[in-house]
Amino acid sequence: MPQRGLACDMVVFGGTGDLAMRKLLPALYYLHRDRHLNPDTRILALARARHEPEAYRTLVKRRISQYLPQGDFDEQVWEAFATRLDYLSLDVSQRVAFPRLAKALGESPGRVRVFYLATMPELFASTAKYLASVGLADDQARIVLEKPLGQSLETANQINDQIGSVFDESRVFRIDHYLGKEAVQNLLALRFGNALFEPLWRNAHIDHVQISVLETVGVENRGDYYDKAGAIRDMVQNHLLQLLCLVAMEAPVHFEPEAVRNEKLKILEALRPITGMDVQDHTVRGQYSEGSRAGEKLPAYYFEKSVDHDSNTETFVALKAEIDSWRWAGVPFYLRTGKATAQRKSEIVIQFKAVPHRLFPQKGDDPAGNRLVIRLQPDESIQLSLAAKSPGRGMTLQQVELDLNFAKAFKRRRWDAYERLLLDVIEGDATLFMRRDEIEAAWRWVDPIILGWQNCYRSPKRYAAGSWGPEAADSLLERQGHYWLDERSR
Repeated sequence: MPQRGLACDMVVFGGTGDLAMRKLLPALYYLHRDRHLNPDTRILALARARHEPEAYRTLVKRRISQYLPQGDFDEQVWEAFATRLDYLSLDVSQRVAFPRLAKALGESPGRVRVFYLATMPELFASTAKYLASVGLADDQARIVLEKPLGQSLETANQINDQIGSVFDESRVFRIDHYLGKEAVQNLLALRFGNALFEPLWRNAHIDHVQISVLETVGVENRGDYYDKAGAIRDMVQNHLLQLLCLVAMEAPVHFEPEAVRNEKLKILEALRPITGMDVQDHTVRGQYSEGSRAGEKLPAYYFEKSVDHDSNTETFVALKAEIDSWRWAGVPFYLRTGKATAQRKSEIVIQFKAVPHRLFPQKGDDPAGNRLVIRLQPDESIQLSLAAKSPGRGMTLQQVELDLNFAKAFKRRRWDAYERLLLDVIEGDATLFMRRDEIEAAWRWVDPIILGWQNCYRSPKRYAAGSWGPEAADSLLERQGHYWLDERSR
């Protein structure tokens, strides 16, 4: 397999953090193993912790060998990968430390440099400024920003203005790892690469859409961050709205970065605002209390580490969104995300309308309409639910599933989202990254919801850890004759 890619310096700020150890460095290991990195590509990790480079490599080896699937860690591959990997102890908050970084990288005109900021968003602007002060923000430099970008439209604009004063927009990569998932990109292939679905992908045939991102874990060690963000900033403003855009967008003229992002922006701008009393009618927010799962007791959110005991931060959000466009008028989009729920899953459900006249009886309580389920995790798959005759006498129908399981359909190993996205950054392909105006449009829609919650002075509704969330989230759909597609309802 030929080597691919430009010679690059991959500089990872926050190199001892959880994101670097669990995602970024394993992704780079795979890219190295599969010969997708240029032979001259270097990886430099930065953090405040005092490690000698060799001690850091030992730490990385131990950590990623734990995270990689059994059999994927190879000693010979690691030894070669380790020659690319270096470490520099550096306090990113101190400007005086950056000349040391410039010296470590050395003079290399024309060489691509990727600065991945796996740090707190509060450090983004100052880091960009300090990079520029030592000449590291040249035309070949690219900066990668993790979400969430800001706490509101105002703070996001401040960060974007400060980053934009150093890096041109074409060199700013705002990452959302959900967009790198195979199933998400297969959603685009499903819609725009097949004649079967596109004529049906509209309000005449689709009853409603559900987008769920649920986690069984609580906030774990992220309490200090999460208590300031909450579920709407952590997940809705970025992950869920990006998935909504991919479901609802029109076909771009060309599959290239600006055309794709232009179509996503149109959807964000067409979202009907949720303001005033509509916030209470169209949204639900919850917070997990003490519960259990499989006999194990689970703590309440306010007992988690670094969480204020009087916290009103939401750990669950459900809402009904509507898109004011010819294609989607009248179709509700139900979005849902939560911590400490009964099941870990990320999926998109397209519920088609029932046939106009039922000729045959239906077996079970399942809706008579066809249903398309695009599952992003834990397994990546696409399922199409169809009505078929139940065996035996008579013409009773029941729902059966056509199942495309990617692991079975494609025998080779599936790429992790970060592998694809890191390689795209090196190549300068921004198709799967968020543009500044997308971020702003998302915040313009989310900010009034947060304001409505603050103005109504209502605490989040409690739900037991290990459950499916607050009952009000079910009622949000039941008022329209719908229900969440969960294991409890299948």
